[in-house]
Amino acid sequence: MRKRAYSFCLVFLVLTTSVYAQLDYNKQFFNAKQLFREGKYNLAMESFKPLIPYDQRNRYAQYASFYYGLSAYKQGFPAVAKDQFNQLKTQHATWEKIDEVNFWLAKIYFDGKDYFQGMKLLAQVKDKKMQPDVEALKTKALAEVNDVETLRMMREEYPKDETVGKLLAATLAKDQSDPENRAQLEALVEALNLKKTDYIPEAPKSFKKDIYTVSVLMPFMVQTLEPSPARKKNQIVLDFYEGMKQAVDTLQKQGVKISLRAYDTERSTAKLRTVLALPELKSSDLLVGPFFHEENPPLKEFSQQQKINLFNPLLNSSDLISGNPYGFLFQPSEETLGQKAGAFVATHARKKNCMVYYGTSRRDSVLAANFVQQARQDGVKILSSQRIARESITKILATLATPTEYDEFKYPKQFTLKKDSLGAIFVATDEALIYTKVLSGVETRGDSVLVVGSEAWLDQPTVDLEKYNTLPIVLEAPNYAQPDAVHYRAFFHKYVHTHGRTPSAYARMGYEFMLFTGLQLRDNGVYFQDGLSRQAFVPGSLTTGYNYQFSHDNQLVPFIRFRHGKATVVDKR
Repeated sequence: MRKRAYSFCLVFLVLTTSVYAQLDYNKQFFNAKQLFREGKYNLAMESFKPLIPYDQRNRYAQYASFYYGLSAYKQGFPAVAKDQFNQLKTQHATWEKIDEVNFWLAKIYFDGKDYFQGMKLLAQVKDKKMQPDVEALKTKALAEVNDVETLRMMREEYPKDETVGKLLAATLAKDQSDPENRAQLEALVEALNLKKTDYIPEAPKSFKKDIYTVSVLMPFMVQTLEPSPARKKNQIVLDFYEGMKQAVDTLQKQGVKISLRAYDTERSTAKLRTVLALPELKSSDLLVGPFFHEENPPLKEFSQQQKINLFNPLLNSSDLISGNPYGFLFQPSEETLGQKAGAFVATHARKKNCMVYYGTSRRDSVLAANFVQQARQDGVKILSSQRIARESITKILATLATPTEYDEFKYPKQFTLKKDSLGAIFVATDEALIYTKVLSGVETRGDSVLVVGSEAWLDQPTVDLEKYNTLPIVLEAPNYAQPDAVHYRAFFHKYVHTHGRTPSAYARMGYEFMLFTGLQLRDNGVYFQDGLSRQAFVPGSLTTGYNYQFSHDNQLVPFIRFRHGKATVVDKR
């Protein structure tokens, strides 16, 4: 009897405890919730945990699971939280608070830089009351994405998402020197009905004048000049300015009046700042310069503050005009040159594979990188892209001209890199030590590999001109002028008559530059950028022409090749 009584009491105690526990779900949950509110997330997790398993009497299972995951996240355990939230979605897909689960899962993925998965989860949030929080989370997370290609892909996947569109527009606005960026930015501004001036700096409305003032700020080094026919250290600057002066005379005959002013910067930033402080400089309609990169910051700042267009006539660096709606390059930028060369090789190389050699300068690296990107995009396989320092110059011939077989006369007939196995070589440098080795290797091979280089090679007497006729060499030549053209002959004869010597390449460039900008002032007024952007092609006077549509550097690049001793344009892009 005692044993039965003991057993009965034990069973009663167990049942009572079980029933008590079942009836205590409410207290357990609210105790756990209080711990969560107090920020005691570790204790909250322990309190929510027994409420997670399914029980038909437990109406807090989904909530406990959600707050367990949220407590884990707050403690810095995102992996635990993600597993808990995913489990909750799997087991309770129709739960009334599933939007909040997707929201926090998205936040976890955003924290882990998995932006596409985060966007996918936010797209599943249907509760309209949560949309302000969704947009705030999305904006904050995607603001960390600086890669324009990632945002472009996201825009393609979510074409109606205004937040993605605005963030892409803001990123594109940081680099409007790239024509592709500028074109897409213009389209986004229109599609999203954005305020244009927030994304695209605009010049004031243009106007025309009877006389235009053009101020040239370059190192003329007047104090060091001597009255002798000997070549001066800064002969490039002197020749360029002489060409500009001759163009002013030509423009005068066409009814365009230019007041040309020269300011000597003496290759000194301090001197340049002194010049920029002159009151008369603020009346300029066009600034020309600088000759050296280090002089650009104060000149660029002056251009922006005074809202005066600034044209750099000789350099290719897009850094000179970046962020300045009044800044232009007369030359194609390094990025443009690389991209155009890549497109040229994709079209003209016999085989769609290529090697790239470049020097140690920043310019060479930018050229090479943009070539590789464009060439690959157009279907060219890049076999190698090599940075060549002086101590590694022997690599070029070792790769191109190491013979493996000889003919009966002991001449090499096969090489480590098989003959006719290569479509093209892009030489992204004006360093003579590099490009002469490439040309030597190609000459030794005797095959049909196409070499793409720069017109600057012609200014250096390191390569016999005959090689340009006999080897498959093509040069990017934005400054190429046809010597037998009528306008060129007129320029040439007048220059010789005036100065008693033939014009240098820089005198020719100065003449062409002043004619181009002078005619733009005549046709489109002081702020000629709008007029330029509406034209896909502007004919040159001596050169092939120009393209500034959606760009502040010249996008038109002719490619020349020598045949029978004469350079001819084989393509222009």
